[in-house]
Amino acid sequence: MNWTEGISITTALLIVILLIIPITLAIFLYIYDRRQKQHAILRNYPILGRMRYVLEKTGPELRQYLFDDDNDGEPFNREEYLHMVLPGKYLSSVIGFGSKRDFNKAGYFIRNAMFTKQNEEMRVDNENLVDTMRYVIDADHLFARKEHREEIPTLPWLLPEEDAIVIGPNCEHPFHVHSLLGQSAMSYGALGEHAITALSKGIGMAKGAWMNTGEGGLSPHHLAGDADIIAQIGSGLFGFRTEDGEFSWERLREKAEIPQVKAFEIKLAQGAKMRGGHVEGAKVTEEIAAIRNVVPYTTINSPNRFHQFDDYPTLFTFIEKIRQHAGKPVGIKVVIGSKQDAEELASFMLETGMGPDFISLDGGEGGSGATYQDLADGVGLPLRSAIILLDDALRKFEVRDRVKIIASGKITTPDRAAIVLAMGADLVQIARGFMISVGCIMAQRCHTNDCPAGVATTDKALQQGLVVEEKQYRVTNYILTMREGLFRIAAAAGLDSPTKFERHHVVYKDDRGRVFPVE
Repeated sequence: MNWTEGISITTALLIVILLIIPITLAIFLYIYDRRQKQHAILRNYPILGRMRYVLEKTGPELRQYLFDDDNDGEPFNREEYLHMVLPGKYLSSVIGFGSKRDFNKAGYFIRNAMFTKQNEEMRVDNENLVDTMRYVIDADHLFARKEHREEIPTLPWLLPEEDAIVIGPNCEHPFHVHSLLGQSAMSYGALGEHAITALSKGIGMAKGAWMNTGEGGLSPHHLAGDADIIAQIGSGLFGFRTEDGEFSWERLREKAEIPQVKAFEIKLAQGAKMRGGHVEGAKVTEEIAAIRNVVPYTTINSPNRFHQFDDYPTLFTFIEKIRQHAGKPVGIKVVIGSKQDAEELASFMLETGMGPDFISLDGGEGGSGATYQDLADGVGLPLRSAIILLDDALRKFEVRDRVKIIASGKITTPDRAAIVLAMGADLVQIARGFMISVGCIMAQRCHTNDCPAGVATTDKALQQGLVVEEKQYRVTNYILTMREGLFRIAAAAGLDSPTKFERHHVVYKDDRGRVFPVE
């Protein structure tokens, strides 16, 4: 037998083995599926049933990347996703050829001015440049892209001191805000330490913005950068509780003494869940448990509401006591369900002379690391409806000047932010836009601790994929492009500052082409 015959025999054996293995596996699965009693489809059609489940499992990814149109898909379509990714990576939001928006559909539009503002006419603080990093594409081929990262000094697009939004002007330590947008509440535990650290450092480099700790408490990772902090107090009192679960005034004072902590927020509700927070036990590491003062690796469910109050009188008393102990502004996070709810809040503020320094208003379209579909889909008004109700109520009872409104709920681009500011918000805050800027791919596995991008997970191995030094600049760039876009839209509307947006700057066009003012 010569060497060629040997190769032929070896090849033939290899082919036989390659055929035997899948055939044997198919026979085994056929017999196993025929005998199992859990799945009717597998019992009746073992092979086809397996193929069905494979397609069902990979369906979301196939739709996201291959079959959905760029403007289809929820919670964000691909076009919306790219409008968050690309500014963070390339420090640019420039597009070519034209918009992909369907202008035949109903929607809101910013009124352009016949005579726009020049750049030099804008009221903006661009004195101190921000040193950031961006990517530059060298070559973009079908199977490869070559790009390099470069340092670039960039305009900060901050509000000048005379236009700064002042929260709690009568507090011992008011909060002067020079950025119209910041990061909405995201807890350490829902997000891993790499993600929180990258957000803290990125927001700190951008200057003027803030980050909200979420109800999981203030961690060292929130303080890793130089970001201003709004410390949220949830119904579970994490970071503010004693060992037996009562509110700790001592821990409150400890947080208030931290210079980066600028305000406190009492969370009554969240757009995606009108209940307390939920964190799977797999996410509750020993460090997170120590911060929250709970048992490690135990699933956490916060109470649906605080035990410390159950009506406006007791809520307002709790707010006053926190403000007195902390010396800093105190706000509430709410979801508005009706005109009556908004007016009850405003009327009680007028009647008592008490109340929050700011109201974080979350829309029903807001996100969450873990919630229930029935709550996310059906409870609480969307932001653009709710904000008009809240703003109208506060003005009706003449308490609007006492409180600032911070709006959240899928505000991911400058035009969306401008519309919400015009409808009544003083500031806007974003959660998922920041998540995507640090690497989120919308796998929608936030509640499982298996986030493939290393963002919504405390798994050390998965977090290694998220490099803080790289992602922090994407956070900075996302903020800078958002702020620049707001000033650009203001100029197009004939305004010298985005703080001057009002309702008459927005119109609504229905699907028949009729135009209505926003009232």
